Amino acid sequence: MELFSGMRSCQERGIRLFIIPPRTPKLQGYVESANKTHRVEFYEVEDIGLKMEDHNKQLEEWDRVYNTIRPHQSLDYQTPAEYYRAWMKTRPQPSVSLM
Repeated sequence: MELFSGMRSCQERGIRLFIIPPRTPKLQGYVESANKTHRVEFYEVEDIGLKMEDHNKQLEEWDRVYNTIRPHQSLDYQTPAEYYRAWMKTRPQPSVSLM
């Protein structure tokens, strides 16, 4: 039902929508990999709160762990936060002038 609603919204706005079938790693490998990680490391091991507020708190904590504590093989065993900080050091920093 919600997918149909999203399709209708896109049509109303003239947005072309391409729907990729679920579990098609050749089409969306990064998404499928992330979904598996979240399923295996969060949903299959956590006692998920029945209230939306509790579930959201658990997701926020998982998000913090995933991005700041859990090393990622694809990032050379760095956390996303570590990878981002190292990447930022390689970027030219804009010079700010008030004159």
